[in-house]
Amino acid sequence: MFTSLQFHLAGVFLKIFLRNRQAILFSLFFPLIFIGAFSFSGASNDQFTIGVTDESQSPFSEEFIKNLEQEEIFNLIEGDFESLQSSLIQGDIKGLILIPNNFKDIDNLGALKFYVDASQTRQVSVIQRAIETSLLSVERKIRNIEPLFDLQLEDVKARPQRYIDFLLPGLLAFMIMNLSIAGSGFNIVEYRRRGILKRLFVTPIKPKDFITSIVLARMLIVLVQLSVVLSIALFLLDITIIGSYLSFYLTVILGTFIFLCIGFALGSLAKTQEGIRPIVGLVTFPQVILSGVFFPISSMPEVVQPIVYSLPLSSVVSSLREIANDGVSFMAFSTSTIGVLIWVLISFVIATRFFVWKEVAK
Repeated sequence: MFTSLQFHLAGVFLKIFLRNRQAILFSLFFPLIFIGAFSFSGASNDQFTIGVTDESQSPFSEEFIKNLEQEEIFNLIEGDFESLQSSLIQGDIKGLILIPNNFKDIDNLGALKFYVDASQTRQVSVIQRAIETSLLSVERKIRNIEPLFDLQLEDVKARPQRYIDFLLPGLLAFMIMNLSIAGSGFNIVEYRRRGILKRLFVTPIKPKDFITSIVLARMLIVLVQLSVVLSIALFLLDITIIGSYLSFYLTVILGTFIFLCIGFALGSLAKTQEGIRPIVGLVTFPQVILSGVFFPISSMPEVVQPIVYSLPLSSVVSSLREIANDGVSFMAFSTSTIGVLIWVLISFVIATRFFVWKEVAK
């Protein structure tokens, strides 16, 4: 069990952290800024503003425009071609449909032209499919043809999921990684620079007391700061954790342990603050981009997915997301949960391999 010496050292490290107000504010507000920025992203009612120039003024064109107006994803603006083309170039509208003069005779309908700036619009295929659907609807009405198939959409989710629901577990895992590596890796380098490790080395304090006290202090810091961010998200953004809070916080504790151990290893390799920054960046930055914090790993090329899933941050992100969004229990031992447990062992072995008390204190 923990000793009074370890608790005393943990209290000392907590006091050191609390004196650094800049680090406290940064670690709290950085995730909150992300959450605030993305809280209204990914809404299902986002519309594309589309310009329409009707040179035909025929019943066919009027029926076509009427069908487009019924599409929820479109916000139509009618006008002359030159002004709408200028709006398209400036980025005020996402596309421009030109209905030609000969869009009148059913036996000789002219081709519609769809102008779009593909460099500004990533959803060109979505807009094009909606336009083709409207054209098909007009054709059925003209020919008096009923659709052969009827597709009914039923949502099997217990609740609609917004992008912020997907994003929050990833940001919390990102927060865990930053706080943990900063609390072990950067602190070891700083304690070495200030001579604290050298003074501790000549005392009766054992390496396990030193490591345990840092783990206790940083674990408390992570749990408090993460709870603050999570509470703000729950009450202000109407986010619900479907799964058990016990499973959620158990994953948080294990994730913190993983990145603390990785931080100990990185802090042992680097000798100065200037030396540890690129090492930490080399380890953390690819994980932030690839580990599913901001977008699903399944959207990546299949060739790299096995490698990405094997990253420690990927396991923590996926496990937190399964618990928060799908209600999966930690004790269900899903693939993500098993990945977290495997990384607990791997990170502990890495930390004990690289963290040598005599070498670190030098």
